[in-house]
Amino acid sequence: MKKSDVLAWLKKNQDERGIAHWKKSENNPAGMKSYGIGLVKLRKFAKSVGRDAKLAGQLWKSNVHEMKIISLLVDDPRTLTMDQAEAQVEQLDGGYLAHVFSSCDATLAKAPFVVELADKWVKSKDAIRRRCGYGLLYEISKNTKKTAPEEDYFLAHISAIEKKHPKAPVPVLMSMAGALMGIGKRTKKLNRAALKVAKQIGPIDFDPDGSCDPFDVVKHLTGDYATKKLGL
Repeated sequence: MKKSDVLAWLKKNQDERGIAHWKKSENNPAGMKSYGIGLVKLRKFAKSVGRDAKLAGQLWKSNVHEMKIISLLVDDPRTLTMDQAEAQVEQLDGGYLAHVFSSCDATLAKAPFVVELADKWVKSKDAIRRRCGYGLLYEISKNTKKTAPEEDYFLAHISAIEKKHPKAPVPVLMSMAGALMGIGKRTKKLNRAALKVAKQIGPIDFDPDGSCDPFDVVKHLTGDYATKKLGL
């Protein structure tokens, strides 16, 4: 598939309500345009495209919001490098693409160096890197393969979050909470440790407009899914 094919699909599937919402938002980068298409539909389209590192590189340079998202979705984790990740994280324009870049089943989280990168970024002085680092940590927590880190690895991160969360800005705090949510669903021991810190954090009021409920990790770690999975 070519970049022109992607553009044709975006034009065909553009959503006027989504475009209107995009124009009203005050957090969008200057010079960026959108066709108002939601992430669910973009993911479905990206799956039909498949892995294509060359196309991903072309789409990332675009000034179209959806093209950048598709770029992150179709990139090939086998060809990703640390240098590429460091370059792209600098181009997230205030972090508006941080969630797709680092979490939400991100391609970057499938790279062979993801643990090394997450450990590096959660210690960064740059808030966007910290946010992405915890997003990657959430993805790492979902790894059920034998290559997944040991329990002590996650306990160490829980301890670090406990120390750092009081001074974390809301976007980073949200990513920390997301990491706790994932880690706390791995084992009973991790659940207890993550729940302790989640209670300290409490519900996070991340939406200034009040249209979304506060993010409460405690509910996720004590909900039906975690209870059934871990036998709590």
